[in-house]
Amino acid sequence: MFVDRVEIEVQAGRGGDGCVSFRREKFISRGGPNGGDGGDGGSIILRAEDHVDNLAYVGHRQQWRAENGQPGMGSDCHGRSAKDLIIPVPPGTLVIDTRGGFVLKDMVNVGDEIVAAQAGRGGKGNIRFKSSTNRAPRDFTPGGEGEHRRLVLELKVIADVGLIGKPNAGKSTLLSRLSRARPEIADYPFTTKHPNLGIVRVDLDHSFVVADIPGLIEGAHEGVGLGHEFLRHVERAGILVHLVEPAPMDGSDPLTNYRAIRDELTQYDQSLGQRPEILVVTKSELPGAAEIRDQLAEETGRDALAISAVTGAGLNHLVGAITAQLAEHAAN
Repeated sequence: MFVDRVEIEVQAGRGGDGCVSFRREKFISRGGPNGGDGGDGGSIILRAEDHVDNLAYVGHRQQWRAENGQPGMGSDCHGRSAKDLIIPVPPGTLVIDTRGGFVLKDMVNVGDEIVAAQAGRGGKGNIRFKSSTNRAPRDFTPGGEGEHRRLVLELKVIADVGLIGKPNAGKSTLLSRLSRARPEIADYPFTTKHPNLGIVRVDLDHSFVVADIPGLIEGAHEGVGLGHEFLRHVERAGILVHLVEPAPMDGSDPLTNYRAIRDELTQYDQSLGQRPEILVVTKSELPGAAEIRDQLAEETGRDALAISAVTGAGLNHLVGAITAQLAEHAAN
């Protein structure tokens, strides 16, 4: 199951209390204080790891609690500190504090981590309070409370290329032809319920990650359908490949559909309108596909490619265009 948004509660461990104790041995009077310190509690750490691709593991528990530190003991024995609780999350996870409504960290790269809840420090035993004027202290400090937070974790898929377009424009089919990804494919809209990722191998030294972003509809920027859930994944894509279906099943106009998707992107985030984009007319084996490609190129003033995921026509040209665009994007 793909999960890209969860709300969890994290509770760091409490520190152990310091100990009040005195050395008591035969033939030794006034042995003095020997109460040890309490151990530190465990912190809760979120860490981005490359083997995790969604938030399903995190979401299976609503409450995450680290262990408490052990109290101090006599004979100068300190309590055991608890281990930190490390929660693996996928790269691209946004960590939001629900109480303050602010972003704690945007975990973009593998290895990024954040202390989501700081552990309580262990208390001091009475040996810490011994002085020349206080040889038998009965003072100690209790362990500190661990930090408590409610967090929202949002995953924004990180990909070099984002495939966008109306439902049933052929995004999943294209992804399956370019990579080893096997998304669900059917001849009805909204087959794809969440982004699918695939790695396209250009040669031995070059590859890129493609994300199939589920079909967008009018009003997506206002949350219509699953608009916000889909659109936030577009933000991470380096470049966009906009697929336009030449003969939509609902009888709509292909150019109108193209304009509608562009409008949804810019209304959600103005910067998406400036993102590098490759125009592609899919299903080029259908009658009229060439005319739609020419009309799209004329309206936008840019080249438009024609491909067929069924016959394989134009796929090599598309991969070459993506590789060139990614190189240019990286250079800038």
